Amino acid sequence: MADIYIMGIESSCDETSCAVVKNGRTILSNVISSQADFHTVYGGVVPELASRMHVEAIVPVIESALEMAKLHSFHDLSAVCVTKGPGLVGALLVGVSAAKGICEIENLPLVGVGHIEGHISANYLSDIELTPPFVCLVVSGGHSHIVYVADYGKYEIMARTRDDAAGEAFDKISRAIGLGYPGGPKMDKASQGGDESKYVFPKSRFQDSLDFSFSGMKTAALNQINQIKMHSETFLLADFVASYQYAIVDVLASHAIEACKRKGCNRLCLAGGVSANTRLRNEMDKRCSDSKIKLSYPPIELCTDNAAMIAAAGYYQYLRGDRDDLSLNAIPSLQLPE
Repeated sequence: MADIYIMGIESSCDETSCAVVKNGRTILSNVISSQADFHTVYGGVVPELASRMHVEAIVPVIESALEMAKLHSFHDLSAVCVTKGPGLVGALLVGVSAAKGICEIENLPLVGVGHIEGHISANYLSDIELTPPFVCLVVSGGHSHIVYVADYGKYEIMARTRDDAAGEAFDKISRAIGLGYPGGPKMDKASQGGDESKYVFPKSRFQDSLDFSFSGMKTAALNQINQIKMHSETFLLADFVASYQYAIVDVLASHAIEACKRKGCNRLCLAGGVSANTRLRNEMDKRCSDSKIKLSYPPIELCTDNAAMIAAAGYYQYLRGDRDDLSLNAIPSLQLPE
């Protein structure tokens, strides 16, 4: 069987990325142009500015990915797969438009891919032996899901957030204590050496549901910050961040382990930007070991938004015969198919 070369394009938020992946598992190139430093001064992503920067970056990124993959031309590709949603609509349209242009000119198949499916599929790139079924904890700035992956492209959402996602909870408190954006990695670093038991935060749980809710925890953290300021108390940054971080991690980890038990599944994966968090990885390593569950998670560079994960997810859609035409549009509120 001939090798299948998939080009992936990702532009859902503040990373412009293009990758070439062989047979859904081997990364030949994965070029990422990040806007994170630019948006830091605004405390978060400015959608209009992000879209303009995607326009400037998209062609050079695509050219670099093709060159790094050592392919002679677009004709060596089997298909082009692009993130169609969810995400910022203007940012998504840049990637979708570029993919459609390539496919129209080069007569290549076009496949629209869901961003969350991409995050899940990043695990296929880092663990070549991984096959469904497995449970996946997807945690990022906009998503907190527990997904049962029954087969390639077949998903059952076992839990989701009812308000703020874990990444949002990190970002908002990071801004409140002056660490800035992006909150996740800055709080991860600031928590080092901190006392996780110094501050206590409420953990929302629902009867007969594994759903998440981080808004109460975020509000409690803001109230504690205000109380500390009002009483002129010493603000122990490392202790506060470590305590808040562990409260989030404890909820994520306990729900993920419980999901595996409910499914009788001994295979668990992590995905999404928050899965790069050091405390989450350490806690999941420990709890999975205690519960005899095999754990996988991608390297840091595949946890944040990237095109290799889109190519990996698109590969399995391509094999199923999924195709899109030039009417493909961005879907900013796209949900994971069930």
